[in-house]
Amino acid sequence: MRILQLGKFFPFRGGIEKVMQNLCIGFSTQGIHCDILTASANGKTDPVHINSRCTIFRTKTIYKMMATMLSPKMITTLRKIQANYDIIHIHHPDPMATLALFLSGFKGKVVVHWHSDIVRQKVALVLYRPLQNWLLKRADIVLCTSPAYAGTEHLAEVQDKIAILPIGIEEMTPSHRWVQSIQNDYIGKKIIFSMGRLVSYKGFEYLIQAAQYLSDDYVILIGGRGPLYNKLKTLISDLNVEEKVKLLGTVPNETLPSYYGAAKLFCLSSIERTEAFAIVQVEAMACGTPIVATTIDGSGVPWVNKTGVSGLNVPTRNASALAEAIQTICDDDKTHAEYSQRARQRFEELFQLDTMVQNCQEIYQKLLANS
Repeated sequence: MRILQLGKFFPFRGGIEKVMQNLCIGFSTQGIHCDILTASANGKTDPVHINSRCTIFRTKTIYKMMATMLSPKMITTLRKIQANYDIIHIHHPDPMATLALFLSGFKGKVVVHWHSDIVRQKVALVLYRPLQNWLLKRADIVLCTSPAYAGTEHLAEVQDKIAILPIGIEEMTPSHRWVQSIQNDYIGKKIIFSMGRLVSYKGFEYLIQAAQYLSDDYVILIGGRGPLYNKLKTLISDLNVEEKVKLLGTVPNETLPSYYGAAKLFCLSSIERTEAFAIVQVEAMACGTPIVATTIDGSGVPWVNKTGVSGLNVPTRNASALAEAIQTICDDDKTHAEYSQRARQRFEELFQLDTMVQNCQEIYQKLLANS
């Protein structure tokens, strides 16, 4: 069995790319050959060999438009290599990869991994919809990361093709030394951690506003960079919550688990369906950190964080509700310990990398058995 995954860009950055990388590495450890074809995000186009069973082919990007990497070379490269694979696994949304598949001449099985609808790029969706409809018709199976997102209107005509494949991650182990160092920077404070690109759909302004409702023994740490950095910095100053909210900038991968471990709670304040799953919630669970998230209509976010189990979900765009939920979990040690234990249990039951890889492998095997 030989697999080719089609993705948006390399070096890997976001959640979709993490899934693609983790599947590739996971399959290779099972003896399955799995390569990746993607557009280059840094100008480099030489292949990257992760190991003997996983190579990343990256093609030249000539322009980025409406969150899409335009790489005509992806079309010619896929046409050249497609006959080497039994299954092409395409990660949606990615119009460039879909176009490449359309023009590839590939006759094998196609797996569509439906991570998210196209929500914000409405003009792009109008142009892309005919190709998207072709992709869904061409697909042998459509993978959704949660039952909630399987109900999107875009998949209404292919419900018979849908399978649920929750995202799994590797174990995250906080460093005791780093946890102590972080906590020592905020002695006497209950640390609330949040993480993500500083963009509008993340709703960080509501988390910052929530600081006004929290007592002085709380501090909110927000990791990540993005175009709203200066705007959020100004909001923190205007609300006079500089002592309660800190923008950390980029959090290195090696220290990220320790921020989850140092925190009393992880907060996801996202407000739109662009946030379809939020791997950061799973990362928090892996570290036994309870979660406060939002009930985004049609998103898998409130399914990942099961309210009353791994944490609490509150309405979007509601700063006071965020603060109240944070206090409910963190102000009572027994309550916090129960949520912490259940968060870890939910990770073990649903979101481990080995589980995702094994389930995906079984889906592949059934596809090929029925061919």
